[in-house]
Parts: sequence; C-alpha cells; structure tokens
Amino acid sequence: MKLLSEFYQTIKTNNTAYRSATGIVLAAAFILLLPLLAMQITDEVVWDWTDFAVAGALLVGTGLTYVLTARKVDNIAYRSAVGVTLAAALLIVWINLAVGIIGTEDNPANLMYIGVLVVVIIGAIIARFEPIGMSHALFATALAQALVAVIALIAGLGSTGPIWPWDILILNGFFAALWVGSAWLFQKAARKESPAH
Repeated sequence: MKLLSEFYQTIKTNNTAYRSATGIVLAAAFILLLPLLAMQITDEVVWDWTDFAVAGALLVGTGLTYVLTARKVDNIAYRSAVGVTLAAALLIVWINLAVGIIGTEDNPANLMYIGVLVVVIIGAIIARFEPIGMSHALFATALAQALVAVIALIAGLGSTGPIWPWDILILNGFFAALWVGSAWLFQKAARKESPAH
C-alpha cells in the first residue's frame, strides 16, 4: 500500500504525468460506458462487476505502461512500436477473455496465447527495451503467433466453430501482422538512433 501511495504522490507532483494518468482513467471509464449502455439496450451484452473490473484494469494498465515507456523516448517510431505492441497484447487478452480466438473463451487451447505474450515479455526483458532487440523479440512473437495457428489447424482445435478454419487464420494473421508491424517500427527506431555512415 505504501508503494502505491508513493507512486500516486510521484505522479501528482509531476503535472504532465498526473494529467496523462487522469486522461487514461477517463478514457478507460468512457470505453467501459459502452458495454454498460449496451446492457441497457440488449440482452446480448451481460457483464458483471468482475468483467468491468478486469476490463478497467486492462485498459488502465495498458495506458499507464504506454505512458511510462513512451515518455522516456522522443523517437516517434519507437513510441508507435510500443503502442502497437501494447495494443496487440491488450486485444489478445480481451478477445480471449470475451469470446476466445480458438473456439469459445472456455476452450483451454486459448491458453497457448499466454505463450505468445510470454515471448513478448521475455524478449523485451532480454532486449532491455532497446529498439533492435525489441525488433527481434517482436519477430519471434510473430513466429510464436503463427505456431499457435498451425497447432490449432493441425489439431483441429475449435473446429466446431461456424467459420473454422477462417477464424483461426484471420485472427492469427491479424495479430502476426501487428507483431511484424511493431518489429518494423522498432527497426526504424533503431536506424534513427544509429549515426549515418
């Protein structure tokens, strides 16, 4: 609790950081109003307080991670790469919790996506968040994403879905493209940091 209090005081004393954190919380609250309003209109959307808490934590955590990471760097390509990476990670978690990528959200095959996120996290730690290392980590993540799709297709995981195998191909292809796009942005950031010969 003391650590959280110190973090809050640090943010509060830094006016820019305080405004950024406030903006993130307000944006998350606005996004969470959408399912709340949808619940009033249709019976198709049914969220309980834990759904709102988890979604709020994901949104605020992702936003704060972006602000804390990106504000240390002036390189726009690096900031964009961090944004794409965090957005892809957020979407993978959100989709898997909501409806699942492989079959339904209850299908244990969706746990393979934890491995994809572990590749990102371990790769970032090994790279020390340096652009060229992050680029390699994101290419490895794209390969891990493709491997999940191959395993799902070969094993017939989620084959009871109405549009199988297209759901597996399209969603995994989309995420692999995000990881590759982020890797490319990190490479671009690395080129801007290295002096021209």
